[in-house]
Amino acid sequence: MESKQSLTDLRDALRRFAAERRWEVFHTPKNLAMAMIVEAAELVEHFQWLTPEQSMALPAEVHAEVRDEIADTFIYLLRMADVLEIDLIDAARDKMVKNALKYPALPADLR
Repeated sequence: MESKQSLTDLRDALRRFAAERRWEVFHTPKNLAMAMIVEAAELVEHFQWLTPEQSMALPAEVHAEVRDEIADTFIYLLRMADVLEIDLIDAARDKMVKNALKYPALPADLR
């Protein structure tokens, strides 16, 4: 599966990145969760006072900044999953099954 291999490659690259800087001691689940939330807050900041329409049509500079904040958030999420030995793809698939039971699809005539 291509996306899982890419995710594995990224996880391994992040492991090396942290190891080369001796950051593993700081990459505890608590610290990574806190860092991820800080980055998520920086992401939200870009949308705080926008209308729904404005949020769908970001200027190029803002779009680039949003892209960076999404990347930061994703990096911390992936590091935290790695530290906790959670396979993100499997976890997401399992959660989708739970959500499908909790929120059944609408009948075709109501979609």
